Amino acid sequence: MTSKELVISTLEFRNTSLRVPRQLWTLPWANEHCPEMIQKLDKDFEWDFSGPETVYAQTPKTSGDPYAVGEYVDEWGCVFTNIQRGVIGEVKHPLVTEEDWSDADKVHIPEEYLSFDVDQVNRSCAQRADKFLIAGCCPRPFEQLQFIRGTVNLYMDLMDPPKGFWAFLEKMHDYYCRLLKKWAQTDVDALNMMDDWGSQNSLLINPRIWEKVFMPMYRDYIDIAHAHGKKMFMHSDGNTLSIIPRLIDLGLDALNTQIFCIGVEKLRPFKGKITFWGEIDRQNLIPHASLEEIDRAVQKVYDTLWQDGGCIAQCEFGAGGNPDNVYRIYQKWSELRP
Repeated sequence: MTSKELVISTLEFRNTSLRVPRQLWTLPWANEHCPEMIQKLDKDFEWDFSGPETVYAQTPKTSGDPYAVGEYVDEWGCVFTNIQRGVIGEVKHPLVTEEDWSDADKVHIPEEYLSFDVDQVNRSCAQRADKFLIAGCCPRPFEQLQFIRGTVNLYMDLMDPPKGFWAFLEKMHDYYCRLLKKWAQTDVDALNMMDDWGSQNSLLINPRIWEKVFMPMYRDYIDIAHAHGKKMFMHSDGNTLSIIPRLIDLGLDALNTQIFCIGVEKLRPFKGKITFWGEIDRQNLIPHASLEEIDRAVQKVYDTLWQDGGCIAQCEFGAGGNPDNVYRIYQKWSELRP
């Protein structure tokens, strides 16, 4: 069975006897500080996910390096200030400063990302046909709005949205839909979206506001994927417990979220309803745990959430991560289902 077939059987809860699919996320910090472990992980474990190489006829204007100390300007025109090499910085000065969003024309919608050639992407997909391929785009409306407006300002806007906010949101959503529709015409297996929705203990905004403003957008994104025979994956950090039932209702196939921040046991009711695309706790366990504690954590995820699928062996190897613990995560998963 190929990696593609393995992942699909896991997403569809048909994986009765095969191993759990694997994926490793590495931040530049890990590649810089732990290159030998990265090589060992790549040598000892097969990774089941990939993506196509993509060539754009036009590329949006950016400047700087998002993972270097200094300033980085993204494709929307947002300026990030970074004080630590190997991770991404923060926006300190938003683009949109007027309360009525009358200066929203300062934001650049990166239409250039629609300039890729479908045939070129498909040729790249054919070269990786054994892997489960995820599209090279990632709508993130909540986060991008924060970069554009500033987090505090955006929270105030969401309490009493001005007309200019709704007008810009419609423009952003239209762009993301067109981008996903074009990617859905390619031979990738899944589309992808993200927004970090959780604090340590709860959702960052009132769930009713989430349902009114953002849930309809996610419904459109998921419907685009499914209408074209693609799976939909989503990443969202923090405690996202309050919106997981809604994401299941929308048909989301796989969710990457901080399941240890939420509490693994609290996710038991969702077993067999959605695939948990990782992860093992990178706040406490990956930096500080013993190997025995890592074993118990992986075992708990498997015992609580696996049902002939529903789990992907994934973790993030980032700043402060213990390389031996990262290795042990995949070793334990392999022992559970060789």
